[in-house]
Amino acid sequence: MSARTTVMAALSYLSVLCFVPLVLEREDEFVYFHAKQGMVLWIWGVVALFSLHIPVLGGWIFGLSSMGVLVFSVLGLVSVVFQRAWKLPVISWLSDRF
Repeated sequence: MSARTTVMAALSYLSVLCFVPLVLEREDEFVYFHAKQGMVLWIWGVVALFSLHIPVLGGWIFGLSSMGVLVFSVLGLVSVVFQRAWKLPVISWLSDRF
């Protein structure tokens, strides 16, 4: 696996940078797999921002969501480092819908 493939797959889990591999590496299955999962994580993070407008519980919802996005992003990055395509629970199910 080339260094470019690894870097592009790793970008998938770094917030809005998930769109770089989605646009530039659509032909590479490995990169595209990780880019789709990264996009779902990014969407989850953006939606979590809206929870801050909920009185009392909004902060908790945002905090838990942010922690979930962080944990799944780290797991995704680890799978890239090991050159694997781990299906993240729930995240991969949603990414397969795109």
